[in-house]
Amino acid sequence: QVTSSDPEENRKVKCVTTALLKAMGENPSEWEIKVFKDPTPNAFALPGKNVGVHTGMMSLVANQDQLAAVIGHEIGHVLAHHGNERVSQGMLTQAGLQVADAVLGKNSKNDKYLMAALGMGAQVGILLPFSRKQETEADRLGLEYMAKAGFDPRQAPELWKLMKAKGGGGGPEFLSTHPSSDSRIADLSERAPGLMPAYESSQKAHCF
Repeated sequence: QVTSSDPEENRKVKCVTTALLKAMGENPSEWEIKVFKDPTPNAFALPGKNVGVHTGMMSLVANQDQLAAVIGHEIGHVLAHHGNERVSQGMLTQAGLQVADAVLGKNSKNDKYLMAALGMGAQVGILLPFSRKQETEADRLGLEYMAKAGFDPRQAPELWKLMKAKGGGGGPEFLSTHPSSDSRIADLSERAPGLMPAYESSQKAHCF
């Protein structure tokens, strides 16, 4: 995967992610944040403290709050240790990653990100998708984080509406591991008003 050199895209992603991490009690300097040139509307966060956002996601989101919703959801999975709960097929997964590592070699400075994403995909999206319970927990954690970080939580269900519309028939890559449904949108819509006091009392983010 090739990283984006667009300064504005990188600034926006770093600004949103930094605000979220501070609200979560994390040290942003310990996290590596990258934008990847990829048209799929995708984003991921990894236990090794890496955040990746595809340029396709940047094209989809309408505002900073929607970007915060998707990044907050991804980091929510990491901080809730969901990946660790899903490694029951680790032997098969690791064998596949070793093959990928041998094929990739050390030819690209982005190999570690690609391998990290492969690892995430094997644990999360290919062999071991997150459970509905874990998805709901990540949704709710992300909603809480974004409100505390100064992002409007009412934009979270709007983001998932966009994702659902973008999915069309086959659905983009992001939806293959992050099932979007009317119940998810309804849950976020129901919970968002309760987090408005946290949002209103927060220091507002100004990333876009």
